[in-house]
Amino acid sequence: MYAITIREPGDPEVLEWAEVADPRPGPGEVLVDVAASAVNRADLLQRQGHYPPPPGASETIGLECSGTIAELGEGVEGWNVGDEVCALLAGGGYAEKAVIPAGQLLPVPGEIDLITAAALPEVACTVWANVVMHAKLTEGEVLLVHGGAGGIGTHAIQVGKALGATVAVTAGSADRLESCRQLGADLTINYKDQDFVEVLKAETGGANVILDNMGASYLQRNVDALQQDGRLVIIGMQGGVKGELNVGSLLGKRASVFAAGLRFRPLDQKAAIVADVRERLWPLVSDGLVKPIVGQVVPMAEAANAHRILEEGSVFGKVLLAAKS
Repeated sequence: MYAITIREPGDPEVLEWAEVADPRPGPGEVLVDVAASAVNRADLLQRQGHYPPPPGASETIGLECSGTIAELGEGVEGWNVGDEVCALLAGGGYAEKAVIPAGQLLPVPGEIDLITAAALPEVACTVWANVVMHAKLTEGEVLLVHGGAGGIGTHAIQVGKALGATVAVTAGSADRLESCRQLGADLTINYKDQDFVEVLKAETGGANVILDNMGASYLQRNVDALQQDGRLVIIGMQGGVKGELNVGSLLGKRASVFAAGLRFRPLDQKAAIVADVRERLWPLVSDGLVKPIVGQVVPMAEAANAHRILEEGSVFGKVLLAAKS
């Protein structure tokens, strides 16, 4: 088969479409003929040599894919050869074939086509695990989503609205903010010329839940933006890894700070998240209340170009890689 390989850590030019050995499924795994994968921020870090895969995972980049089951490993039940699926991966998505633990498979929901389905697994599992399963966002609460125009952000807006929350977002341009409003965002904040803490407090009194992709640079301001008993969930470090926090402000609000990723979780935890997503979120997707947002589709062999597109920051929603053009 062909897959994207990394010649050496570096800029997008180090990504090459090369012939590699076909993977084979082990017990509890399935082999999928990949239709598409998607580009995530973590992929850019792995390409640069800063985010190696977990032990035992594929060295090939790619944290999600869609495709058709080609082979079942020993002991796999509930799935059949020929089923159309999408899946959460620890690696291996940028390839024509991928081996996936059966517990990380999801059926393609509703009327969504197989290519577009690749936009769902990573964002769905990330948002649902953090905003719903951990932070327990409920109807009537205020959700602040940083990076509202990205893959995670566009999904989180829709999930928040489907659950009956008031959704506020930050983004860096008027057109991106308008696109967020069209998805359902109630309050849009241009982080380049507005103070999100001041705007959020003035308009809503503060957030009950904040989904943050920035990390260190927003740490104290995020806590300042929380209401009493607020929950800050950190899922990214685009603004750095080290920050200072006034613990007194945290104590005074009875607030909590939680940070989590998906890739390094044990298989049983990933399977539990996927199962909850299938049970509670997938009906919302099938009914069209939560839709995959795809900004651009690029041939997988041109993954370097797809990485450039994501790095430029102009795309709205997800960038997909189609295995066959």
